[in-house]
Amino acid sequence: MNWHRKKKTGDAGMAEYANIVIDISHEKLDKVFQYRVPEHLQQKLAVGMQVEIPFGAGGRKTTGYVVELTDTPEYDTAKIKDLEGLVEGSIPIESQLIALAGWMRKNYGGTMNHALKTVLPVKQKAKEKKQRFVVLELSSEQAKEQLALFEKKNHKARARLLGALMEQSPLPYEVVTGKLNMTASVIRAMGELGILHVEEKRMYRNPFEGMKKENRSIKLNEQQQEITDRIWQEFEQGHHHTWLIHGVTGSGKTAVYIELIEKVTASGRQAIVLIPEIALTYQTVMRFYQRFGDRVSILNSKMSPGERYDQFERAKRGDVDVMIGPRSALFTPFSNLGIIIIDEEHETSYKSETLPRYHARETAIERAKMAGASVVLGSATPSLDSYYRGMTGEYILLKLEKRIEEKPLPRCEIVDLREELKQGNRSILSERLQELMKDRLEQKQQIMLFINRRGMAGFVSCRACGHVLTCPHCDVALSQHNNGKMVCHYCGHEEAAPKVCPECGSGYISGFKAGTQKIEEIVKKKFPEARVLRMDFDTTRNKEGHEKILSAFANQEADILIGTQMIVKGHDFPNVTLVGVLAADLSLYVSDYHGAERTFQLLTQAAGRAGRGALPGEVVIQTYHPEHYCIELAKEQDYVRFYETEIALRSMMNYPPCGHMMVMLVASGDEMTAALSAELLSKKVRKAQEDGKISGLSVIGPASASVAKVKDIYKKVIYFKHADYQELVKIKDVLERFVSTHREFANMVIQFDFNPMSGF
Repeated sequence: MNWHRKKKTGDAGMAEYANIVIDISHEKLDKVFQYRVPEHLQQKLAVGMQVEIPFGAGGRKTTGYVVELTDTPEYDTAKIKDLEGLVEGSIPIESQLIALAGWMRKNYGGTMNHALKTVLPVKQKAKEKKQRFVVLELSSEQAKEQLALFEKKNHKARARLLGALMEQSPLPYEVVTGKLNMTASVIRAMGELGILHVEEKRMYRNPFEGMKKENRSIKLNEQQQEITDRIWQEFEQGHHHTWLIHGVTGSGKTAVYIELIEKVTASGRQAIVLIPEIALTYQTVMRFYQRFGDRVSILNSKMSPGERYDQFERAKRGDVDVMIGPRSALFTPFSNLGIIIIDEEHETSYKSETLPRYHARETAIERAKMAGASVVLGSATPSLDSYYRGMTGEYILLKLEKRIEEKPLPRCEIVDLREELKQGNRSILSERLQELMKDRLEQKQQIMLFINRRGMAGFVSCRACGHVLTCPHCDVALSQHNNGKMVCHYCGHEEAAPKVCPECGSGYISGFKAGTQKIEEIVKKKFPEARVLRMDFDTTRNKEGHEKILSAFANQEADILIGTQMIVKGHDFPNVTLVGVLAADLSLYVSDYHGAERTFQLLTQAAGRAGRGALPGEVVIQTYHPEHYCIELAKEQDYVRFYETEIALRSMMNYPPCGHMMVMLVASGDEMTAALSAELLSKKVRKAQEDGKISGLSVIGPASASVAKVKDIYKKVIYFKHADYQELVKIKDVLERFVSTHREFANMVIQFDFNPMSGF
């Protein structure tokens, strides 16, 4: 294995061959053609460039896009043709997106085709919505003559259709066949006589059809105005930075985004707004629509392929200036992109769980560099990665420290569930929470109960003392497996599941089982007069499931809303004065190092739902670990102290963002093959370390993946830690090359994930 040879993919350089895609339609992306790069173009050529090439037996000239540069010929070299030249002055949006795909392939692994299919959803074939019209071909004089002829011959249907077209042409086809009751044969016969023709027009589905634009201007407060002015001033001077707005819940980040978009679009450029799928609510989207009307469009996962296709086409044609959506909206084919805004930037859904495992934040920054655009990140609880970059100057950190109209943050109190158990209360609702719920129901105020389901898989804790079984080597929770074993998914450490708590000897040691349905039953039994809504995966399966539940709650058709994390994302219910967080520590002991960060974020976001209207809010956090720093600091909504405590721990363990981590998945239908292959690959890297070819690297594993077997496929993982991200990229490149040249890996899955958010 040559650890120093660079694979020339993605950069301009001295590559001998270029892999080129000719037809960028989605189905054809798997077909690339290889051409030789003439010497005079070797220094100029880069991934994404449009080139002229001879194609087919006659060598006719056509254009294509470079998707990969390589030194490895894939065909008989005698048969490989030379590419002819670069297409001068033509940099269509496809070029930029293909160059971005090249960057993603290089930095996240997977194949170029995986990356291309991610960035070019615009070309996905879907049934286009077309409207047909019937158009009169004759002049008014000719039409009168023809009508007289039809009437004379008693051709009633033809006469009626011609009479209608003389009054109005074109006529929608469905009006002709519906209201006029014309058959297709009558239309066809008149077409053959040259009296009319049928034409099709491409119809673009508009997700905002029927909504009205309101010219409401938002009055920014002093802090909001300062932030807007500063970002805009830099933008106007051509300085395109990455900005991080750290604003407490309810501080008005959306108003800042809207103001910036208004300025950017007024200057003739376009904007992309990324919002996590579960926060992409009617409420949020309407704020943008009321300001930008038909110039804004939206993407979401409930859309059909045809609807998504239409929105990308509208963007490409210049019909819209603003695209709002989850991470896939990042690849909107805007040709003059000016700003990318990522709201709730800490959300894990910005990291793709399928190949290529890209992070929308890093990919947005790369796309912005290519387009000469700015990036604005916003959150009440920024990811540690982003805040760390804000503190080190890589991003510019800005703060919104007060709620709009200076409304107070909600009052938080913590309830120790261990004490509740001692008092004989085994209910999931503490006495204090029940007391406050009764009070709010009497006052006709609303309540939200949030069940923290994140990380429910596996960890085991004691309900009497709160002790959690953790790995002695890795500082993460052990996961419970069906075979009665407790396993660490970072290093493979195993131990038997205990029958009693090793800390206090209590028998109340187990996993947590209560879900939203169970809580709904308990609440209805306790408060039979209350109107209760439940929001979870089951109740939001339908296309408009989210909307119906949220609008019913917003219209005060229910008193209590019970849900998982989807209820705490960006919603604004002025009549909610109480938020109960049930089992706050469930996400604290997920079997990865993000546990405390995720818990702090969820608790702060949940608390932020209370007291957003005229009435003050109250939050009850129920936990078995009231003394844990992340729960204490979430109660205080003190992000800065949380960051300082957590970053010190990450630094000690060399976890991101203080270092970088890459995980390699080795999967096979045969358990022994997976184990031996993972061992072989980890030994190769360790050997390179011993030989002094790599320094500063930690290799952990191989160990079983968090879910060790799925559909009879066995999964092993190896973790690599290094201070320099690019060193990990080099290791990935070498391992990919090694795997591709050794036949024993042919029927195996080998994948990479950088700075993983969750396990394979």
